Amino acid sequence: MNQTLGVVPNLACLKSQASLQSLTTFRVGGMAQWLAMPHQRSEFDAVLGWAIAAGLTITPLGAGSNLLISDGGIPGLVLCTRRWRSTQFDQAGCVTVAAGEPLPTLAWKAAKRGCRGLEWAVGIPGTVGGAVVMNAGAHGGCTADVLVTATVLDPNLGSEPQVVQLTPADLGFQYRTSALQGGLQVVIDATFQLEPGHDPAAVVADTLAGLNQRRATQPYDKPNCGSVFRNPYPYTAGNLIEKTGLKGYSIGDAQVSERHANFIVNLGNATATDIRRLIHHVQDEVEAHWAVQLQPEVKFIGEFPSL
Repeated sequence: MNQTLGVVPNLACLKSQASLQSLTTFRVGGMAQWLAMPHQRSEFDAVLGWAIAAGLTITPLGAGSNLLISDGGIPGLVLCTRRWRSTQFDQAGCVTVAAGEPLPTLAWKAAKRGCRGLEWAVGIPGTVGGAVVMNAGAHGGCTADVLVTATVLDPNLGSEPQVVQLTPADLGFQYRTSALQGGLQVVIDATFQLEPGHDPAAVVADTLAGLNQRRATQPYDKPNCGSVFRNPYPYTAGNLIEKTGLKGYSIGDAQVSERHANFIVNLGNATATDIRRLIHHVQDEVEAHWAVQLQPEVKFIGEFPSL
């Protein structure tokens, strides 16, 4: 095995056969063949260069929301950016943020500086990198509205990985997706243009109001991945699921939330297979009742049993 992998970097941030459960908001999933959680660019470059030379599949991971990792785990390298954090504001309201910065943390930092534009992000359980990949959004706002550029490392360009600057046009943003979805590119940082000069107390109050609204309507107290399905215009997924009578429906310890039907929660001992089967059941029932095919917002990673 070591012959095919070459010389494995002697880095504290790199582990073999590491559990991924604690790194996902669903709190399910198997093992990573290799897991790297770099704190800085030198560690990132060393691990990535080794993985590419060894021919390992590379799976980026941020806060572990909006995804479902199979019980069988993930082969290759899982590259988790959540420990890679930094935030730099300028006087014009422009902020450059490392990929691992949590969106709620960034939203609060912006609010306390009197910068508007990220109030919607305060309740999203994701990182900046994940927000760019997913075009994360809530309450009428989204990443595409404020993003200026994203710095992305692309292992597919040339003989060596290349760092490129991508604009919103390059990223092809659409509702809850981008051109990075499903690819091997890794977001390093992102720059956002906010609106400075507002009363910090007012922005903080609006941000808190958004957080309280989210907590009042969504199951923040149980493990979940965020919204499971994209809203099929002109409907909302939660409303269709609720009208189908599926609130509270469960398979194993995976349950359609009784608080908001577009959330699936882990009651304690759910498996990824339980959750995947429940997602499929919800899709089938909604299509049978309303002739609407719900498209998952959640990303499936790894191999799942046939349904």
